[in-house]
Amino acid sequence: MKLSRFYSNKSDLFEAVDFRTGMNVVMAEIRLAANRRKDTHNLGKSTLGRLIDFALLMNRDPRFFLFKHLDIFKEFIFYLEVELEDASFLTIRRGVDEATRISFKKHQAGHQDFSTLPSPEWDHSDVPFERAIDLLDSLLDWRVLKPWSYRNGLGYLLRTQDDYQDVFQLRKFAGKHAYWKPFLAHILGFDAELISEHYDKEKQLSEKQETAETIKKELGGSIEDISKVEGLLLLKQKEAEKKQELLDAFDFRMQDKAHTKYLVDGIDERIASLNGERYSLTQSKKKIMASLEDDGILFNPDEAQRLFAEAGVLFQGQIKKDFQQLIAFNRAITDERRIYLQEERAEVESELKRVNAELNTLGKKRSETLAFLSGTDVFNKYKQVSDEMVTLRADITSLERQRGFLHRLQELRTTIRTLSEELSHLQTRIEANVEEQNSDQKSLFSTIRLFFSEIVEEVIDRKALLSVSPNKDGHLDYTAEILDEAGNATSANQGHTYRKLLCIAFDLAVLRAHIDDRFPRFVYHDGVFESLDDRKKENLLSVIRRYADLGLQPMITLIDSDLPIRPENELPVFDSEEIVVFLHDENAQGRLFKIKSW
Repeated sequence: MKLSRFYSNKSDLFEAVDFRTGMNVVMAEIRLAANRRKDTHNLGKSTLGRLIDFALLMNRDPRFFLFKHLDIFKEFIFYLEVELEDASFLTIRRGVDEATRISFKKHQAGHQDFSTLPSPEWDHSDVPFERAIDLLDSLLDWRVLKPWSYRNGLGYLLRTQDDYQDVFQLRKFAGKHAYWKPFLAHILGFDAELISEHYDKEKQLSEKQETAETIKKELGGSIEDISKVEGLLLLKQKEAEKKQELLDAFDFRMQDKAHTKYLVDGIDERIASLNGERYSLTQSKKKIMASLEDDGILFNPDEAQRLFAEAGVLFQGQIKKDFQQLIAFNRAITDERRIYLQEERAEVESELKRVNAELNTLGKKRSETLAFLSGTDVFNKYKQVSDEMVTLRADITSLERQRGFLHRLQELRTTIRTLSEELSHLQTRIEANVEEQNSDQKSLFSTIRLFFSEIVEEVIDRKALLSVSPNKDGHLDYTAEILDEAGNATSANQGHTYRKLLCIAFDLAVLRAHIDDRFPRFVYHDGVFESLDDRKKENLLSVIRRYADLGLQPMITLIDSDLPIRPENELPVFDSEEIVVFLHDENAQGRLFKIKSW
Protein backbone atom coordinates (compact mmCIF):
# COMPACT_ATOMS: atom_id res chain seq x y z
CA MET A 1 0.00 0.00 0.00
CA LYS A 2 1.12 3.51 -0.88
CA LEU A 3 -0.38 6.94 -0.26
CA SER A 4 -1.98 8.54 -3.30
CA ARG A 5 -3.85 11.72 -2.31
CA PHE A 6 -4.90 13.67 0.78
CA TYR A 7 -7.52 16.43 0.66
CA SER A 8 -10.46 17.97 2.50
CA ASN A 9 -13.89 19.43 1.87
CA LYS A 10 -12.39 22.91 2.29
CA SER A 11 -9.92 23.17 -0.57
CA ASP A 12 -9.54 26.93 -0.09
CA LEU A 13 -8.20 26.35 3.45
CA PHE A 14 -6.41 23.05 2.87
CA GLU A 15 -4.90 22.34 -0.54
CA ALA A 16 -4.87 18.76 -1.79
CA VAL A 17 -1.60 16.83 -1.50
CA ASP A 18 -0.86 14.51 -4.40
CA PHE A 19 1.76 11.97 -3.45
CA ARG A 20 4.18 10.50 -5.97
CA THR A 21 5.36 6.92 -6.36
CA GLY A 22 8.95 7.56 -5.25
CA MET A 23 10.33 10.02 -2.72
CA ASN A 24 8.02 12.74 -1.41
CA VAL A 25 9.30 15.93 0.20
CA VAL A 26 7.47 18.36 2.47
CA MET A 27 9.55 21.53 2.32
CA ALA A 28 9.15 24.52 4.63
CA GLU A 29 10.91 27.76 3.72
CA ILE A 30 11.63 30.33 6.42
CA ARG A 31 11.49 33.70 4.71
CA LEU A 32 11.13 36.00 7.70
CA ALA A 33 14.42 36.74 9.42
CA ALA A 34 12.73 36.92 12.83
CA ASN A 35 11.64 33.28 12.51
CA ARG A 36 15.03 31.81 11.63
CA ARG A 37 16.13 31.65 15.26
CA LYS A 38 12.96 29.79 16.38
CA ASP A 39 13.04 26.05 17.13
CA THR A 40 9.48 25.53 15.85
CA HIS A 41 7.60 27.35 13.13
CA ASN A 42 4.11 25.80 13.11
CA LEU A 43 3.86 25.77 9.34
CA GLY A 44 2.46 22.26 9.14
CA LYS A 45 5.34 20.06 7.95
CA SER A 46 4.86 17.80 10.98
CA THR A 47 1.09 18.20 10.94
CA LEU A 48 0.64 16.36 7.66
CA GLY A 49 1.87 13.08 9.18
CA ARG A 50 -0.56 13.44 12.06
CA LEU A 51 -3.43 14.11 9.66
CA ILE A 52 -2.61 10.94 7.73
CA ASP A 53 -2.72 9.06 11.04
CA PHE A 54 -6.13 10.63 11.76
CA ALA A 55 -7.41 9.50 8.36
CA LEU A 56 -6.12 5.99 9.08
CA LEU A 57 -8.40 5.92 12.12
CA MET A 58 -6.32 6.87 15.12
CA ASN A 59 -8.35 6.94 18.35
CA ARG A 60 -10.08 10.18 19.26
CA ASP A 61 -7.73 12.02 21.58
CA PRO A 62 -8.92 15.34 23.07
CA ARG A 63 -5.27 16.50 23.06
CA PHE A 64 -5.03 16.05 19.28
CA PHE A 65 -5.03 19.46 17.63
CA LEU A 66 -8.21 18.83 15.56
CA PHE A 67 -10.21 18.13 18.72
CA LYS A 68 -8.31 20.53 20.96
CA HIS A 69 -9.31 23.36 18.61
CA LEU A 70 -12.70 21.99 17.66
CA ASP A 71 -14.09 25.48 17.11
CA ILE A 72 -11.63 25.90 14.22
CA PHE A 73 -11.74 22.42 12.64
CA LYS A 74 -15.28 21.25 13.40
CA GLU A 75 -16.46 21.58 9.79
CA PHE A 76 -13.46 19.87 8.21
CA ILE A 77 -13.83 16.49 6.52
CA PHE A 78 -10.65 14.74 5.34
CA TYR A 79 -10.18 12.24 2.54
CA LEU A 80 -7.21 9.89 2.23
CA GLU A 81 -6.74 8.02 -1.05
CA VAL A 82 -4.40 5.02 -0.94
CA GLU A 83 -3.19 2.65 -3.64
CA LEU A 84 -3.76 -0.99 -2.75
CA GLU A 85 -1.65 -4.02 -3.61
CA ASP A 86 -3.79 -4.89 -6.65
CA ALA A 87 -3.31 -1.38 -8.14
CA SER A 88 -6.87 -0.35 -7.24
CA PHE A 89 -7.56 2.60 -4.95
CA LEU A 90 -9.39 3.12 -1.68
CA THR A 91 -10.63 6.45 -0.32
CA ILE A 92 -11.28 6.87 3.40
CA ARG A 93 -13.62 9.65 4.52
CA ARG A 94 -13.45 10.94 8.11
CA GLY A 95 -14.83 14.18 9.49
CA VAL A 96 -13.75 15.99 12.64
CA ASP A 97 -17.21 16.59 14.07
CA GLU A 98 -18.34 13.01 13.49
CA ALA A 99 -14.98 11.31 13.87
CA THR A 100 -16.49 7.96 14.82
CA ARG A 101 -18.43 7.62 11.56
CA ILE A 102 -16.24 6.50 8.65
CA SER A 103 -16.97 5.98 4.95
CA PHE A 104 -15.06 3.93 2.35
CA LYS A 105 -15.05 3.73 -1.43
CA LYS A 106 -12.97 1.54 -3.71
CA HIS A 107 -12.20 2.75 -7.26
CA GLN A 108 -9.89 1.95 -10.15
CA ALA A 109 -8.47 5.37 -11.01
CA GLY A 110 -6.37 7.46 -8.64
CA HIS A 111 -6.26 11.14 -7.73
CA GLN A 112 -10.02 11.49 -7.42
CA ASP A 113 -12.05 14.11 -5.55
CA PHE A 114 -14.98 12.59 -3.66
CA SER A 115 -15.59 15.57 -1.40
CA THR A 116 -19.02 16.12 -2.96
CA LEU A 117 -19.91 12.46 -3.44
CA PRO A 118 -23.34 11.71 -1.90
CA SER A 119 -23.42 9.17 0.96
CA PRO A 120 -25.41 6.53 -1.00
CA GLU A 121 -22.58 6.31 -3.55
CA TRP A 122 -19.99 5.29 -1.00
CA ASP A 123 -19.40 1.52 -0.72
CA HIS A 124 -19.60 1.73 3.06
CA SER A 125 -21.14 4.84 4.55
CA ASP A 126 -21.00 6.09 8.16
CA VAL A 127 -19.51 2.88 9.52
CA PRO A 128 -19.12 2.90 13.35
CA PHE A 129 -15.53 3.40 14.47
CA GLU A 130 -14.64 -0.08 15.76
CA ARG A 131 -16.29 -1.76 12.78
CA ALA A 132 -14.50 0.71 10.49
CA ILE A 133 -11.09 -0.34 11.86
CA ASP A 134 -11.89 -4.00 11.17
CA LEU A 135 -13.14 -3.16 7.70
CA LEU A 136 -10.09 -1.05 6.84
CA ASP A 137 -7.85 -3.81 8.17
CA SER A 138 -9.39 -6.26 5.73
CA LEU A 139 -9.29 -3.79 2.82
CA LEU A 140 -5.60 -2.96 3.33
CA ASP A 141 -4.81 -6.66 3.70
CA TRP A 142 -1.41 -6.30 5.38
CA ARG A 143 -1.20 -10.06 5.84
CA VAL A 144 2.28 -10.11 7.26
CA LEU A 145 1.02 -8.24 10.34
CA LYS A 146 -1.62 -10.83 11.22
CA PRO A 147 -2.91 -11.48 13.83
CA TRP A 148 -2.16 -7.85 14.71
CA SER A 149 -4.12 -4.92 13.30
CA TYR A 150 -2.66 -2.53 10.73
CA ARG A 151 -2.76 0.12 13.50
CA ASN A 152 0.08 -1.58 15.38
CA GLY A 153 2.58 -0.86 12.63
CA LEU A 154 1.59 2.70 11.79
CA GLY A 155 3.73 4.27 14.51
CA TYR A 156 6.87 3.03 12.73
CA LEU A 157 5.54 4.38 9.41
CA LEU A 158 4.56 7.85 10.66
CA ARG A 159 7.47 8.94 12.86
CA THR A 160 6.87 12.23 14.63
CA GLN A 161 9.56 14.10 16.58
CA ASP A 162 8.32 12.43 19.77
CA ASP A 163 8.94 9.00 18.26
CA TYR A 164 12.67 9.47 17.74
CA GLN A 165 13.46 8.99 21.43
CA ASP A 166 13.62 5.22 21.06
CA VAL A 167 14.07 3.09 17.97
CA PHE A 168 11.63 0.43 19.11
CA GLN A 169 9.33 1.79 21.86
CA LEU A 170 7.15 4.51 20.40
CA ARG A 171 5.59 7.24 22.53
CA LYS A 172 2.17 5.58 22.45
CA PHE A 173 3.70 2.36 23.81
CA ALA A 174 4.97 3.97 27.01
CA GLY A 175 4.83 1.35 29.79
CA LYS A 176 2.96 -1.19 27.60
CA HIS A 177 5.65 -3.72 26.72
CA ALA A 178 3.10 -6.49 26.29
CA TYR A 179 1.47 -4.41 23.54
CA TRP A 180 4.46 -3.72 21.30
CA LYS A 181 7.22 -6.24 22.04
CA PRO A 182 5.38 -9.29 20.63
CA PHE A 183 4.35 -7.30 17.54
CA LEU A 184 7.89 -6.13 16.92
CA ALA A 185 9.17 -9.68 17.40
CA HIS A 186 6.67 -10.78 14.75
CA ILE A 187 7.77 -8.34 12.05
CA LEU A 188 11.42 -9.12 12.83
CA GLY A 189 10.88 -12.84 12.23
CA PHE A 190 10.71 -14.25 15.76
CA ASP A 191 8.00 -16.51 17.19
CA ALA A 192 5.72 -13.80 18.51
CA GLU A 193 3.12 -16.32 19.65
CA LEU A 194 5.56 -17.50 22.32
CA ILE A 195 6.21 -13.90 23.38
CA SER A 196 2.49 -13.12 23.63
CA GLU A 197 1.76 -16.33 25.51
CA HIS A 198 4.56 -15.52 27.95
CA TYR A 199 3.03 -12.11 28.71
CA ASP A 200 -0.43 -13.70 29.10
CA LYS A 201 0.87 -16.35 31.50
CA GLU A 202 2.81 -13.74 33.40
CA LYS A 203 -0.33 -11.62 33.79
CA GLN A 204 -2.30 -14.67 34.99
CA LEU A 205 0.44 -15.51 37.49
CA SER A 206 0.50 -11.97 38.83
CA GLU A 207 -3.28 -11.95 39.27
CA LYS A 208 -3.24 -15.32 41.09
CA GLN A 209 -0.43 -14.16 43.36
CA GLU A 210 -2.30 -10.96 44.22
CA THR A 211 -5.45 -12.96 45.00
CA ALA A 212 -3.45 -15.32 47.22
CA GLU A 213 -1.93 -12.39 49.11
CA THR A 214 -5.38 -10.85 49.61
CA ILE A 215 -6.74 -14.12 51.01
CA LYS A 216 -3.73 -14.48 53.32
CA LYS A 217 -4.27 -10.97 54.70
CA GLU A 218 -7.99 -11.54 55.20
CA LEU A 219 -7.46 -14.97 56.68
CA GLY A 220 -4.50 -14.11 58.82
CA GLY A 221 -3.02 -17.56 58.31
CA SER A 222 -1.49 -19.95 55.81
CA ILE A 223 -2.37 -23.27 54.23
CA GLU A 224 -0.26 -24.98 56.89
CA ASP A 225 -3.17 -24.27 59.28
CA ILE A 226 -5.65 -26.32 57.24
CA SER A 227 -5.16 -29.51 59.29
CA LYS A 228 -5.76 -27.64 62.54
CA VAL A 229 -8.89 -25.98 61.15
CA GLU A 230 -10.23 -29.28 59.83
CA GLY A 231 -9.61 -30.91 63.22
CA LEU A 232 -11.32 -28.12 65.17
CA LEU A 233 -14.24 -28.21 62.77
CA LEU A 234 -14.63 -31.96 63.26
CA LEU A 235 -14.67 -31.60 67.03
CA LYS A 236 -17.14 -28.73 66.96
CA GLN A 237 -19.44 -30.59 64.58
CA LYS A 238 -19.43 -33.70 66.79
CA GLU A 239 -20.17 -31.59 69.85
CA ALA A 240 -23.02 -29.89 68.00
CA GLU A 241 -24.44 -33.26 66.97
CA LYS A 242 -24.50 -34.44 70.58
CA LYS A 243 -26.17 -31.28 71.83
CA GLN A 244 -28.69 -31.46 69.02
CA GLU A 245 -29.55 -35.03 69.98
CA LEU A 246 -30.01 -33.83 73.54
CA LEU A 247 -32.32 -31.04 72.44
CA ASP A 248 -34.24 -33.37 70.16
CA ALA A 249 -34.79 -35.86 72.99
CA PHE A 250 -35.56 -33.10 75.50
CA ASP A 251 -33.71 -35.25 78.09
CA PHE A 252 -31.02 -33.61 80.20
CA ARG A 253 -29.95 -36.57 82.32
CA MET A 254 -26.72 -37.00 80.39
CA GLN A 255 -26.17 -33.26 80.55
CA ASP A 256 -26.59 -33.43 84.35
CA LYS A 257 -24.10 -36.27 84.51
CA ALA A 258 -21.59 -34.32 82.46
CA HIS A 259 -21.98 -31.27 84.64
CA THR A 260 -21.55 -33.37 87.81
CA LYS A 261 -18.31 -34.90 86.48
CA TYR A 262 -17.11 -31.43 85.44
CA LEU A 263 -17.94 -30.10 88.91
CA VAL A 264 -16.23 -32.90 90.84
CA ASP A 265 -13.29 -33.65 88.58
CA GLY A 266 -12.61 -30.19 87.46
CA ILE A 267 -13.81 -27.25 89.49
CA ASP A 268 -13.69 -28.76 93.02
CA GLU A 269 -10.22 -30.27 92.54
CA ARG A 270 -8.87 -26.98 91.24
CA ILE A 271 -10.49 -25.03 94.09
CA ALA A 272 -8.87 -27.35 96.65
CA SER A 273 -5.48 -26.96 94.99
CA LEU A 274 -5.78 -23.19 94.90
CA ASN A 275 -6.84 -23.01 98.54
CA GLY A 276 -3.69 -24.91 99.52
CA GLU A 277 -1.59 -22.57 97.42
CA ARG A 278 -3.28 -19.55 98.99
CA TYR A 279 -2.56 -20.86 102.54
CA SER A 280 1.11 -21.33 101.73
CA LEU A 281 1.41 -17.85 100.21
CA THR A 282 -0.35 -16.28 103.22
CA GLN A 283 2.10 -17.89 105.63
CA SER A 284 5.04 -16.69 103.58
CA LYS A 285 3.63 -13.17 103.61
CA LYS A 286 3.31 -13.23 107.42
CA LYS A 287 6.96 -14.26 107.82
CA ILE A 288 8.11 -11.53 105.44
CA MET A 289 6.07 -8.90 107.26
CA ALA A 290 7.51 -9.98 110.60
CA SER A 291 11.06 -9.68 109.27
CA LEU A 292 10.34 -6.23 107.93
CA GLU A 293 9.07 -5.05 111.30
CA ASP A 294 12.41 -5.96 112.92
CA ASP A 295 14.40 -2.86 111.92
CA GLY A 296 17.28 -3.06 114.48
CA ILE A 297 20.98 -3.75 114.13
CA LEU A 298 21.80 -7.42 113.89
CA PHE A 299 24.34 -7.47 116.81
CA ASN A 300 24.90 -6.02 120.37
CA PRO A 301 26.41 -2.54 119.97
CA ASP A 302 27.65 -2.27 123.59
CA GLU A 303 29.57 -5.52 123.43
CA ALA A 304 30.99 -4.60 120.05
CA GLN A 305 32.21 -1.26 121.33
CA ARG A 306 34.05 -2.88 124.28
CA LEU A 307 35.81 -5.36 122.03
CA PHE A 308 36.71 -2.59 119.57
CA ALA A 309 38.38 -0.55 122.41
CA GLU A 310 40.40 -3.53 123.61
CA ALA A 311 41.63 -4.23 120.12
CA GLY A 312 42.71 -0.62 119.76
CA VAL A 313 44.96 -0.89 122.83
CA LEU A 314 46.62 -4.03 121.57
CA PHE A 315 46.98 -2.96 117.87
CA GLN A 316 47.61 0.76 118.00
CA GLY A 317 47.77 2.40 114.58
CA GLN A 318 46.71 -0.79 112.73
CA ILE A 319 42.90 -0.59 112.97
CA LYS A 320 41.64 1.91 110.35
CA LYS A 321 37.93 1.73 110.88
CA ASP A 322 36.29 3.18 113.93
CA PHE A 323 33.19 2.01 115.64
CA GLN A 324 30.88 4.25 113.63
CA GLN A 325 32.09 2.68 110.38
CA LEU A 326 31.16 -0.70 111.76
CA ILE A 327 27.71 0.53 112.62
CA ALA A 328 27.29 1.99 109.05
CA PHE A 329 28.40 -1.28 107.47
CA ASN A 330 25.82 -3.17 109.52
CA ARG A 331 23.12 -0.66 108.46
CA ALA A 332 23.94 -1.25 104.78
CA ILE A 333 23.50 -4.99 105.19
CA THR A 334 20.20 -4.39 106.95
CA ASP A 335 18.94 -2.13 104.11
CA GLU A 336 19.80 -4.67 101.43
CA ARG A 337 17.92 -7.31 103.37
CA ARG A 338 14.90 -5.01 103.64
CA ILE A 339 14.89 -4.39 99.82
CA TYR A 340 15.02 -8.12 99.19
CA LEU A 341 12.13 -8.75 101.62
CA GLN A 342 10.02 -6.04 99.98
CA GLU A 343 10.55 -7.63 96.54
CA GLU A 344 9.59 -11.00 97.97
CA ARG A 345 6.46 -9.48 99.50
CA ALA A 346 5.48 -7.94 96.13
CA GLU A 347 5.82 -11.30 94.36
CA VAL A 348 3.82 -13.10 97.05
CA GLU A 349 1.05 -10.48 96.94
CA SER A 350 0.92 -10.73 93.12
CA GLU A 351 0.56 -14.52 93.32
CA LEU A 352 -2.11 -14.14 95.98
CA LYS A 353 -4.02 -11.75 93.75
CA ARG A 354 -3.90 -14.24 90.89
CA VAL A 355 -5.00 -17.16 93.07
CA ASN A 356 -7.87 -15.17 94.60
CA ALA A 357 -9.05 -14.07 91.15
CA GLU A 358 -9.09 -17.64 89.87
CA LEU A 359 -10.88 -18.81 93.00
CA ASN A 360 -13.55 -16.16 92.47
CA THR A 361 -14.01 -17.29 88.83
CA LEU A 362 -14.19 -20.95 89.76
CA GLY A 363 -16.60 -20.10 92.55
CA LYS A 364 -18.98 -18.52 90.06
CA LYS A 365 -18.70 -21.50 87.69
CA ARG A 366 -19.36 -23.86 90.61
CA SER A 367 -22.42 -21.89 91.59
CA GLU A 368 -23.73 -21.91 87.99
CA THR A 369 -23.16 -25.63 87.67
CA LEU A 370 -24.82 -26.38 90.95
CA ALA A 371 -27.73 -24.16 89.91
CA PHE A 372 -28.08 -26.19 86.69
CA LEU A 373 -28.02 -29.46 88.61
CA SER A 374 -30.44 -28.31 91.23
CA GLY A 375 -32.82 -26.65 88.81
CA THR A 376 -36.17 -28.27 88.30
CA ASP A 377 -37.27 -26.11 85.44
CA VAL A 378 -36.59 -28.14 82.29
CA PHE A 379 -37.23 -25.12 80.09
CA ASN A 380 -34.32 -23.22 81.65
CA LYS A 381 -32.03 -26.16 80.96
CA TYR A 382 -33.32 -26.34 77.38
CA LYS A 383 -32.65 -22.64 76.92
CA GLN A 384 -29.08 -22.96 78.22
CA VAL A 385 -28.26 -25.83 75.87
CA SER A 386 -29.87 -23.91 73.00
CA ASP A 387 -27.62 -20.93 73.75
CA GLU A 388 -24.63 -23.22 73.69
CA MET A 389 -25.77 -24.52 70.28
CA VAL A 390 -25.90 -20.96 68.91
CA THR A 391 -22.30 -20.40 69.98
CA LEU A 392 -21.27 -23.74 68.50
CA ARG A 393 -22.94 -23.01 65.17
CA ALA A 394 -21.22 -19.61 65.01
CA ASP A 395 -17.88 -21.31 65.63
CA ILE A 396 -18.63 -23.90 62.96
CA THR A 397 -19.58 -21.19 60.43
CA SER A 398 -16.34 -19.33 61.13
CA LEU A 399 -14.27 -22.48 60.80
CA GLU A 400 -16.03 -23.46 57.55
CA ARG A 401 -15.26 -20.00 56.18
CA GLN A 402 -11.61 -20.41 57.15
CA ARG A 403 -11.57 -23.84 55.58
CA GLY A 404 -13.00 -22.41 52.35
CA PHE A 405 -10.33 -19.74 52.25
CA LEU A 406 -7.61 -22.28 52.98
CA HIS A 407 -8.81 -24.65 50.25
CA ARG A 408 -8.93 -21.69 47.82
CA LEU A 409 -5.41 -20.76 48.89
CA GLN A 410 -4.30 -24.34 48.32
CA GLU A 411 -5.83 -24.33 44.82
CA LEU A 412 -4.15 -21.01 44.06
CA ARG A 413 -0.80 -22.36 45.19
CA THR A 414 -1.21 -25.28 42.81
CA THR A 415 -2.18 -22.93 39.96
CA ILE A 416 0.72 -20.59 40.74
CA ARG A 417 3.14 -23.50 40.70
CA THR A 418 1.72 -24.70 37.36
CA LEU A 419 1.91 -21.21 35.81
CA SER A 420 5.47 -20.77 37.05
CA GLU A 421 6.46 -24.05 35.42
CA GLU A 422 4.73 -23.05 32.17
CA LEU A 423 6.52 -19.70 32.20
CA SER A 424 9.83 -21.47 32.67
CA HIS A 425 9.13 -23.77 29.69
CA LEU A 426 8.05 -20.78 27.56
CA GLN A 427 11.21 -18.92 28.46
CA THR A 428 13.29 -21.89 27.36
CA ARG A 429 11.46 -22.02 24.02
CA ILE A 430 11.82 -18.24 23.54
CA GLU A 431 15.55 -18.45 24.19
CA ALA A 432 15.87 -21.30 21.69
CA ASN A 433 13.90 -19.39 19.03
CA VAL A 434 15.96 -16.22 19.50
CA GLU A 435 19.17 -18.22 19.28
CA GLU A 436 17.96 -19.91 16.09
CA GLN A 437 17.01 -16.63 14.36
CA ASN A 438 20.23 -14.93 15.46
CA SER A 439 22.45 -17.74 14.21
CA ASP A 440 20.62 -18.28 10.91
CA GLN A 441 22.27 -15.92 8.42
CA LYS A 442 19.33 -16.26 6.05
CA SER A 443 16.64 -15.49 8.62
CA LEU A 444 14.41 -12.46 8.29
CA PHE A 445 16.06 -10.90 11.32
CA SER A 446 19.54 -11.39 9.87
CA THR A 447 18.37 -9.74 6.65
CA ILE A 448 16.93 -6.74 8.52
CA ARG A 449 20.03 -6.26 10.69
CA LEU A 450 22.25 -6.32 7.56
CA PHE A 451 20.11 -3.67 5.82
CA PHE A 452 20.11 -1.65 9.04
CA SER A 453 23.87 -1.67 9.39
CA GLU A 454 24.37 -0.89 5.67
CA ILE A 455 22.20 2.23 5.92
CA VAL A 456 24.01 3.57 8.99
CA GLU A 457 27.43 2.80 7.54
CA GLU A 458 26.56 4.51 4.27
CA VAL A 459 25.47 7.67 6.12
CA ILE A 460 28.08 8.09 8.89
CA ASP A 461 30.75 5.54 7.88
CA ARG A 462 30.20 3.54 11.07
CA LYS A 463 28.74 0.10 11.46
CA ALA A 464 25.62 -0.40 13.53
CA LEU A 465 24.29 -3.43 15.31
CA LEU A 466 20.67 -4.45 15.72
CA SER A 467 20.32 -7.10 18.42
CA VAL A 468 17.51 -9.00 20.13
CA SER A 469 18.02 -11.08 23.27
CA PRO A 470 15.86 -12.47 26.08
CA ASN A 471 16.34 -10.97 29.54
CA LYS A 472 16.18 -12.77 32.90
CA ASP A 473 12.37 -12.47 32.94
CA GLY A 474 11.99 -14.10 29.53
CA HIS A 475 11.08 -10.87 27.73
CA LEU A 476 12.89 -9.68 24.63
CA ASP A 477 15.23 -6.71 24.81
CA TYR A 478 15.77 -4.81 21.56
CA THR A 479 18.98 -2.85 21.07
CA ALA A 480 20.28 -0.59 18.30
CA GLU A 481 23.89 0.52 18.69
CA ILE A 482 26.57 2.32 16.72
CA LEU A 483 29.91 0.47 16.78
CA ASP A 484 33.49 1.70 16.81
CA GLU A 485 36.22 0.35 14.57
CA ALA A 486 36.84 -2.53 16.97
CA GLY A 487 33.18 -3.55 16.87
CA ASN A 488 32.37 -2.31 20.36
CA ALA A 489 29.22 -0.37 21.15
CA THR A 490 29.67 3.36 21.64
CA SER A 491 27.55 6.06 23.26
CA ALA A 492 27.03 7.79 19.93
CA ASN A 493 23.52 6.39 19.62
CA GLN A 494 22.55 8.22 22.83
CA GLY A 495 22.62 11.60 21.07
CA HIS A 496 19.37 12.80 19.49
CA THR A 497 20.84 13.13 16.00
CA TYR A 498 22.14 9.58 15.81
CA ARG A 499 19.06 8.16 17.56
CA LYS A 500 16.97 9.69 14.80
CA LEU A 501 19.27 8.15 12.20
CA LEU A 502 18.91 4.73 13.85
CA CYS A 503 15.10 5.11 13.78
CA ILE A 504 15.13 5.97 10.08
CA ALA A 505 17.52 3.11 9.31
CA PHE A 506 15.38 0.64 11.24
CA ASP A 507 12.12 1.67 9.53
CA LEU A 508 13.65 1.50 6.06
CA ALA A 509 15.36 -1.84 6.75
CA VAL A 510 12.07 -3.42 7.87
CA LEU A 511 10.21 -2.11 4.81
CA ARG A 512 12.89 -3.40 2.46
CA ALA A 513 12.98 -6.84 4.11
CA HIS A 514 9.21 -7.14 3.59
CA ILE A 515 9.16 -5.62 0.12
CA ASP A 516 7.81 -8.82 -1.45
CA ASP A 517 5.13 -9.31 1.21
CA ARG A 518 1.67 -7.88 1.80
CA PHE A 519 3.11 -4.99 3.72
CA PRO A 520 2.95 -1.19 3.64
CA ARG A 521 5.29 0.55 1.21
CA PHE A 522 5.31 4.11 2.61
CA VAL A 523 7.13 5.70 5.55
CA TYR A 524 6.94 9.28 6.88
CA HIS A 525 9.97 10.80 8.64
CA ASP A 526 9.78 14.27 10.11
CA GLY A 527 12.89 16.48 10.15
CA VAL A 528 15.34 13.91 8.76
CA PHE A 529 18.29 16.25 8.17
CA GLU A 530 18.29 18.11 11.48
CA SER A 531 21.76 18.41 13.11
CA LEU A 532 23.55 16.34 10.47
CA ASP A 533 26.52 17.81 8.62
CA ASP A 534 26.22 18.33 4.86
CA ARG A 535 28.16 15.22 3.89
CA LYS A 536 25.93 12.98 6.08
CA LYS A 537 22.82 14.73 4.72
CA GLU A 538 23.89 13.91 1.17
CA ASN A 539 24.63 10.32 2.19
CA LEU A 540 21.22 9.93 3.83
CA LEU A 541 19.48 11.47 0.82
CA SER A 542 21.27 8.99 -1.42
CA VAL A 543 20.03 6.10 0.76
CA ILE A 544 16.42 7.37 0.74
CA ARG A 545 16.44 7.78 -3.05
CA ARG A 546 17.87 4.31 -3.49
CA TYR A 547 15.13 2.84 -1.32
CA ALA A 548 12.54 4.79 -3.30
CA ASP A 549 13.93 3.21 -6.48
CA LEU A 550 13.35 -0.21 -4.92
CA GLY A 551 9.60 0.50 -4.93
CA LEU A 552 9.14 2.13 -1.51
CA GLN A 553 7.53 5.52 -0.87
CA PRO A 554 9.64 7.48 1.63
CA MET A 555 8.30 10.85 2.77
CA ILE A 556 10.57 13.36 4.45
CA THR A 557 10.01 16.81 5.93
CA LEU A 558 12.57 19.56 6.42
CA ILE A 559 13.05 23.31 6.52
CA ASP A 560 15.21 25.06 3.92
CA SER A 561 18.00 25.76 6.43
CA ASP A 562 18.50 21.99 6.84
CA LEU A 563 19.27 21.51 3.14
CA PRO A 564 22.86 20.50 2.40
CA ILE A 565 24.72 23.36 0.77
CA ARG A 566 25.74 22.71 -2.85
CA PRO A 567 27.82 24.75 -5.28
CA GLU A 568 25.77 26.95 -7.58
CA ASN A 569 26.82 24.96 -10.63
CA GLU A 570 25.29 21.76 -9.23
CA LEU A 571 21.68 20.65 -9.40
CA PRO A 572 19.36 21.59 -6.52
CA VAL A 573 18.90 19.04 -3.76
CA PHE A 574 15.33 18.26 -4.86
CA ASP A 575 13.61 18.65 -8.16
CA SER A 576 10.17 20.23 -8.35
CA GLU A 577 8.38 16.88 -8.73
CA GLU A 578 9.80 15.49 -5.49
CA ILE A 579 8.43 18.40 -3.43
CA VAL A 580 4.76 17.56 -2.93
CA VAL A 581 4.11 20.22 -0.28
CA PHE A 582 5.82 23.62 -0.17
CA LEU A 583 5.29 25.78 2.92
CA HIS A 584 6.56 29.19 4.00
CA ASP A 585 6.09 31.67 6.86
CA GLU A 586 5.42 34.82 4.86
CA ASN A 587 1.66 34.71 5.34
CA ALA A 588 -1.24 32.36 6.05
CA GLN A 589 -1.18 31.10 2.46
CA GLY A 590 2.16 29.49 3.15
CA ARG A 591 0.82 27.24 5.90
CA LEU A 592 -0.64 23.75 5.49
CA PHE A 593 -3.94 25.18 6.75
CA LYS A 594 -4.47 28.58 5.15
CA ILE A 595 -5.66 30.09 8.39
CA LYS A 596 -4.24 32.02 11.30
CA SER A 597 -1.94 29.95 13.49
CA TRP A 598 -3.80 28.36 16.43
